Amino acid sequence: MRLLTLSDGTRDGRLHLVDRDGARVLPLAEARTLQEAMDHWDAVLPGLRAAQERLDADPELGEPFDPARALAPFPRACQWLDGSAFETHSLLIQRAWGLPVTGLPERPLMYQGLSDRFLPPNGVARFPSEADGIDFEGEFAVVLGDVPMGTPAEEAARHVRLVMLVNDWSLRALGPVEMATGFGWLQCKPACAAAPFAVTPDELGPAWDRARVCLPLEILRNGTPFGRANGSEMHVGFDRLIAHAAYSRDLPAGTILGSGTVANAAYAEVGSSCIAERRAIEQLEGGAATTPFLATGERVEMRSRRPEGGDLFGPFVQTVQAGSGG
Repeated sequence: MRLLTLSDGTRDGRLHLVDRDGARVLPLAEARTLQEAMDHWDAVLPGLRAAQERLDADPELGEPFDPARALAPFPRACQWLDGSAFETHSLLIQRAWGLPVTGLPERPLMYQGLSDRFLPPNGVARFPSEADGIDFEGEFAVVLGDVPMGTPAEEAARHVRLVMLVNDWSLRALGPVEMATGFGWLQCKPACAAAPFAVTPDELGPAWDRARVCLPLEILRNGTPFGRANGSEMHVGFDRLIAHAAYSRDLPAGTILGSGTVANAAYAEVGSSCIAERRAIEQLEGGAATTPFLATGERVEMRSRRPEGGDLFGPFVQTVQAGSGG
């Protein structure tokens, strides 16, 4: 099952189902918004599945999908937590930046980011200045039901309701400045963007394995392939990340939890999921980083394909605009 939020003039949009081909959508009677569906998941799920069967069986049902009307699945979310679960990414950054090369610690890395707005999947992403080092970060994320405080990793994966594809935009020039204060990130982490379709884990088939999304995340910069790292190489799975986040708090239904930048040990073959990692590789191998950060007018496209073929998360293309008031 794939769920989609379309613009209807309200802040939270209108929840729809997506057919198997991603061509037609159906508004739902069971819940008006995705947050409402999360809040009452067990009660609405049978109706959602029945509606999905009707939509897939009847080509006349619903309406054509218009990507221009698509919002992020959650135009605003109750919580966005982002991990850093790919050790290759950490090792490359540590080596290039002259930091102690320790890889990832046993204790999962995670921060709480901006969640009151997620950018639409297709459109303009606005930033204050190109001088801030505009970078994309491709990652997978899960949407959670209610998770009680103290939930152990062995029980955590059963709270995963949906899987998403996220572009965690970053302003690299501001990151070191904010990290040096010891007070956490703010300016360097603007609003994320998300692909339009949020999907139930069963849509991934065998690619949902060990609480990981074992699919390549394809990224194109201005139409040119940039990376296709696979989500299978998470150092810890989403189960461990959920347990870490829930150690001292309940996690409310609708919490979005990110994997961090997807990276693979075979980066020479598969590329990278962010510019900062590409620049780190260039510095290590050639002595200097040469790939520039993003400029106004550049386009970033992300996608992940079903195991049997076909786009899983829907069209996700953003164009950068910088310097016009942010």
